[in-house]
Amino acid sequence: MGKGRIEAFSDGVIAIIITIMVLELKVPEGFDLESLRPVGPVFCAYVLSFIYVGIYWNNHHHMFHTVQKVNGATLWANLHLLFWLSLLPAVTHWLGESHLAAWPTALYGVVLLMCAIAYFILAHVMVRHHGPDSTLARALGSDRKGKLSVAVYLAGAALAFVAPWISAALYALMAAIWLVPDRRIERVLTE
Repeated sequence: MGKGRIEAFSDGVIAIIITIMVLELKVPEGFDLESLRPVGPVFCAYVLSFIYVGIYWNNHHHMFHTVQKVNGATLWANLHLLFWLSLLPAVTHWLGESHLAAWPTALYGVVLLMCAIAYFILAHVMVRHHGPDSTLARALGSDRKGKLSVAVYLAGAALAFVAPWISAALYALMAAIWLVPDRRIERVLTE
């Protein structure tokens, strides 16, 4: 079957995720700069999560650009990814409101970990469907950044009970690493 519906559905779900996250931002109580202080942590968590959702949307778009068809396994793997992404608004708000308390910081890392695992599964389901010589398989290669992400999110979730600020720094570092454009797919498509 064609890929148009899965792309449109995914774009819609991701747009809703971003909308829910922004609706969690509250207007400050006062009208001076000091009134921004209480909403600062929630806003910082929102910015980090917005970046993550943007990274997943961008990579999802690029990945689907390499294929022409999908199968049932791809549909379910994609839903699996969207499920974990849909939890980002809840853990983002909890993280921001908690001021980096251990459990919210750890759970944020677990959701990021599960998003990374779900994306890995989706990519491998699509490679299995299109073959090891497919454009997608060549573009993904060994996927070092994907494997590094899993390790960093796991470490961040565990470190949340020791030093939550280190966890937050790891989550931000991983977002920064993924913000650097990944040209693997674009390079393979232009060959």
